[in-house]
Amino acid sequence: MASVQYDGITVEYEDEGSGEPLVLVHGHPFDRSMWRPQITHFSRAGMRVIAADLRGYGGSSVVPGKTPLETFARDVAGLLDRLGIERCVLGGLSMGGQIVMECYRQFPERIRALLLADTFAAADTEEGRAVRLRTAQRLLTEGMAGYAQEVLPKMISAANVTALPAVAEHVLGMMRNASPEGAAAALRGRAERRDYTGLLPRITVPTLVVVGAEDEFTPVADARLIHEAVPGADLKVIQNAGHMPNLERPEEFNAALADFLSALPDPAEHDSAG
Repeated sequence: MASVQYDGITVEYEDEGSGEPLVLVHGHPFDRSMWRPQITHFSRAGMRVIAADLRGYGGSSVVPGKTPLETFARDVAGLLDRLGIERCVLGGLSMGGQIVMECYRQFPERIRALLLADTFAAADTEEGRAVRLRTAQRLLTEGMAGYAQEVLPKMISAANVTALPAVAEHVLGMMRNASPEGAAAALRGRAERRDYTGLLPRITVPTLVVVGAEDEFTPVADARLIHEAVPGADLKVIQNAGHMPNLERPEEFNAALADFLSALPDPAEHDSAG
């Protein structure tokens, strides 16, 4: 674990391995530990894997109020700057995937390829915005424990709550330990996020879309919409997994990502062309 300071906040992050950088962005209400199976696997496979706690989560600074996706994306850019990374493969799950889309909108030239896992591109409906705002207020009033228990069988598939007790405990622990103020700020920001569906056809880097077959939050249909809109994108549906296939079925998730990464053009070709 390491930490850096920028934009008035402290960000804790993991930085393991060496080689081409793979930067992973966690979802809500989690922290960087959700990427542990990927950090371990890909750092051993010859990549430099970086996973940070977003502001408001894990060991990073909590900033109450409202955190738009634009702010999270600037934080990602700030971390890349501090680590001297000019260009990376950038991946995210759920809210992390939406942050990755915002990153591509802000600085596409720094992104070599995209991983969009269990996420969706459209803006919230009026009803969706209202639910996020109510949830934000609930977390501030009640804390995380009740919410965490309630959404656990949707974060991972209901079957895996029983079948994978260690995974269930990890996911539940991340949610329970999240800062209510940080989680609420992110929910308020997401409620106002832009619609990224118009961005998808303009993505020009290799893109892998992954989704758990039993994902209730962002079903396979949402992943197919992204897959169909992004030119040349790949789609992998992970069986027997819900919203967090990287933890529920890490071997399958890692294999899909490894196949995708192995097919990427040599980064030196981009450097020589640019």
